[in-house]
Amino acid sequence: MGAGILAAVQVLMVPVKDLTRAKSRLSSLLQPPERAALTLAMLEDILDACVAQPAWDTWVVSRSEPVAALARRRRLRAIEERGRSLGEAIRQVEDELLGPDDELAVVLADLPFISGEALSAALAHPATVVASPATSDGGTNLLLRRPPSVIRARFGRSSFAKHRWAARRANVAFEAVARPELGFDLDRPGDLERVLSSDHPGRAHAACVSMGLPDRLRLHA
Repeated sequence: MGAGILAAVQVLMVPVKDLTRAKSRLSSLLQPPERAALTLAMLEDILDACVAQPAWDTWVVSRSEPVAALARRRRLRAIEERGRSLGEAIRQVEDELLGPDDELAVVLADLPFISGEALSAALAHPATVVASPATSDGGTNLLLRRPPSVIRARFGRSSFAKHRWAARRANVAFEAVARPELGFDLDRPGDLERVLSSDHPGRAHAACVSMGLPDRLRLHA
């Protein structure tokens, strides 16, 4: 490699909401400390999948110190979130990835069924833009862009279609990766029942059991 030429960077970004505000849609069942514990449990599973990707660096972006401490214990890069939205957090990372060959994959932190194999399969797609749709609302649970500036990142309801349309407008290849491990995001009380009824041996399942959620869900029904 010639002098002054920087190697391309491949980054898996995991944005994590402030734990005081995490999983607010579960507030009818879980108290704030329980929602924080569930968020951290899912994050552990997400990070397991990320560190199983040998060519990729994992960056965790959050304003919560427990999240940053977890990342540092795993010897991952912890970035203090400066903004107030997911979009701002993504732009914060994009500002560091300006090379034409850099790659950025945003992996949301509420995917209780994620696996290293499923993530690896998504990252292996050669398209310029790769996205995994959220089955609940047409959102995007994983977004890979090569380079990050090729299209704007959009998250939330119906964002998957927006990413597909943006790639078409930019005249770049788009690949959809529809896998159950990446499509299910834990966000609503009914999602807890799906986690508990699954045979996926993740930390989210263990956390739900330890909180006594099977009995609490029966009473809540």
